[in-house]
Amino acid sequence: MSAPGKFLACSRRTPAALLALILCSVMHGSFCAAENISFRADSMSGTTSGKESHAVLSGNAYIATESMEIRADTIELSGKDFRYVQASGNVSGSSSADKTSFTCTTLSYDRKTNIAVLQDSVHLTDSANDATADAELMEYNQKKKTVIMQIAVSIRQKENTCTGAYALYHQDTKLLFLSGNPQVKQKGDTFRGQEITLNLETQEVAIDGRVRGSVTRREDE
Repeated sequence: MSAPGKFLACSRRTPAALLALILCSVMHGSFCAAENISFRADSMSGTTSGKESHAVLSGNAYIATESMEIRADTIELSGKDFRYVQASGNVSGSSSADKTSFTCTTLSYDRKTNIAVLQDSVHLTDSANDATADAELMEYNQKKKTVIMQIAVSIRQKENTCTGAYALYHQDTKLLFLSGNPQVKQKGDTFRGQEITLNLETQEVAIDGRVRGSVTRREDE
């Protein structure tokens, strides 16, 4: 077991088994017992001091837990049992539980609460509901299966294009709540209001406050 404060480093030439042994040593063994995790990178360094530990995976960094896969230029693990994950540079990943994948510039992930915060040029794909979303900031809660989106929100699903400054998406109920000058376009129809709710399954739209819109007449109607 590593002594407190000891620095550990290795390169891609280090055998995978030795890498695992080093990382488990840095984590005092408890992390490996708590949750299965796999990882790889071009290089790795780490320190340990008391109950707090820190490890950095650099270059083509990758980690996979039981519920999340994350790839990035750099991934940092910190906190007790390496609870906190910080990824930066060309971040991408997926959640196996709900068929969700994402890309962004930076990501923070709490392995205990299963909450991920994605920032800068965030793109999320929900394959289960045939939906994609873009925003500058998203908070993705794996346990509650909700996604909070802020700043330049744009969501596309089937024939719907939704925009606004804020959105709350419930993956289980397939309900999307929009606010902040929200707008929903369905085929040639446009709906606006202070708040808009869209059911992604039934395509039903509910609008509250200063309702506005336009409907295009179709030749088959």
